[in-house]
Amino acid sequence: MAAQSKSSSKKKQGAAVHVARKGGGKSGNPAARPLQQIKPATAGDWIRAARIPTLPMSIAPVLVGTGAARIAGAPDEFHWVRALLCLAVAVALQIGVNFANDYSDGIRGTDKSRVGPGRLVGSGKASPRSVLIVALVFFGLAAVAGVLITIATQQWWLIAVGAACILAAWFYTGGKRPYGYYALGEIVVFIFFGLVATLGTMWVQVGQLNQEAWYGAVGVGLISMSAILVNNLRDRESDKLSRKHTLSVLIGNLATRIFFVVLMLVPFAIAALVALFYTGIWYAAFALLAALPACLIVVTARTPKELVLALKLVGVTQLLYGIAFFVGYSF
Repeated sequence: MAAQSKSSSKKKQGAAVHVARKGGGKSGNPAARPLQQIKPATAGDWIRAARIPTLPMSIAPVLVGTGAARIAGAPDEFHWVRALLCLAVAVALQIGVNFANDYSDGIRGTDKSRVGPGRLVGSGKASPRSVLIVALVFFGLAAVAGVLITIATQQWWLIAVGAACILAAWFYTGGKRPYGYYALGEIVVFIFFGLVATLGTMWVQVGQLNQEAWYGAVGVGLISMSAILVNNLRDRESDKLSRKHTLSVLIGNLATRIFFVVLMLVPFAIAALVALFYTGIWYAAFALLAALPACLIVVTARTPKELVLALKLVGVTQLLYGIAFFVGYSF
């Protein structure tokens, strides 16, 4: 009887192994599941991986910089081609960095416990190589648009600025020591998606900078910082497990929430100051319809999933804020 029991046990174990090899078993980690259980990425998956809700971070600085250029330029001076090229550079860099993050975090395994929108590499829906190629294509498109701007302006030092932008985009999560893993993501985003994008847009159009551009650059830069901060707050626990030392991990839960509110509201204080001289800037008040709910969600959220909506509202805030400055400065 004992021999029969052992024989039966071995048969069950063999059957279980056979099922696992055929993909019948399930794993809590999508990346560890058998390949035949994971459906290849669809067109919708690739579009979602581009993180469309984050694009206002790249659009708003161009709007503000173009509006500031309208103030400094002659009444009939409007370099719309250069403005569109600046928009192409900013948007292509934004999409490129989103795919680069997908690739870098995916191959490191830091997306295994991710709460936010799924990633292509981390989920196993796309190969790391294919995601990397897409990221490089968008970086290439940004570089082409940047070269065209350089030719149009004859400001050859802009090539160095463009190279710095691409390197900053890549090393956010790429390389051996990505700065996004060492609490530097927010400040670098402020520099490149606030100051560089806004001031650069104005410079290539009129060859000068004014205080209006600086005010707007700081405003959109702070909102961009809040987008990174709420994203890191959402992933705070999983980042701890992955030894990803974001600013949210370092300063803690409560301080992150307070800092987010500060980053979201200070830009409106800047807008109120500028509106004393350019009344159209008061349209920025409409952006509070998205900013205040975002602050409320971040302050009261109990689960990471609630913060996904807050991130979307930050994007809406950024876009409305940029439009307000463009309209206020241009008309």
